[in-house]
Amino acid sequence: MSKICFLSMDDLGGYVADDDLAIEPLNEHGIAVETLSWRQTTREWSEFDLVVIRTPWDYQREPSVFLEMLDAIEDKTRLANPASIARWNFDKHYLLELHLDGIEIVPTIWDAAYTADNFAKWQDAFMSETLIVKPTVSATAEHTYKLSAFDASFQSIFDERSFLVQPFLESIITEGEFSLFFFNGEYSHTILKAPKTDDFRVQEEHGGIITAVRPEPTMLTTATAILGRLSETLLYARVDVVRYHGQFALMELELIEPALYLRMDDAAPRRFARAINEALG
Repeated sequence: MSKICFLSMDDLGGYVADDDLAIEPLNEHGIAVETLSWRQTTREWSEFDLVVIRTPWDYQREPSVFLEMLDAIEDKTRLANPASIARWNFDKHYLLELHLDGIEIVPTIWDAAYTADNFAKWQDAFMSETLIVKPTVSATAEHTYKLSAFDASFQSIFDERSFLVQPFLESIITEGEFSLFFFNGEYSHTILKAPKTDDFRVQEEHGGIITAVRPEPTMLTTATAILGRLSETLLYARVDVVRYHGQFALMELELIEPALYLRMDDAAPRRFARAINEALG
């Protein structure tokens, strides 16, 4: 029997994870699963035929330590997705790279200083009173803010980290954000994430409302084209898009630790298990 590890964190309390739904289908393929924190030091990673990065949702607090751990794991066994992909994907500057390669992204200003003068310039540049300001390294919307005026109380936060600025898109409120899931490059399922009343964050941890949907053909075509820009086929990928000026623009390409929402499609756990089995060869 093959043995794999789902890489997680010390405590998932307060988070919604459903990777356990894949365990029974994996067992049917002759694959045993164990879930361990990326911070653990008592087990040897070489015990596993494959380590699958799944729910290390605190990595953004120590990104360099996390990336070093992924390298250490990859020295001992196979890692999915690979450490090289995680290193590229963990900083949102990858969006700029994709944009320069022809991918439509939400309009973004990079590498600016958080000042009152700059805030006014950003509003003018986007012709939008309301802005989203968030770190380029973040997860679960941590330190992501919706602002309609400069707020000096955030100065220390953005003085200490790289950040990006985007216009707030009303489509997030009126429609939501779509997530399309792919396993081994094959489309699996789609969900719509919408914020709760009087919020803008779509993550479940912040009260986001999740619905299973069928993707529009252009949405699926867009997501597939985005993945086509990558140099390799990955075990899992989540493409987050929003409707912008009649098209679908990339919000995030999640390749490290995306929630896979396996519970939202009855066949998704088996698709994921099959992809892992294929990856094991």
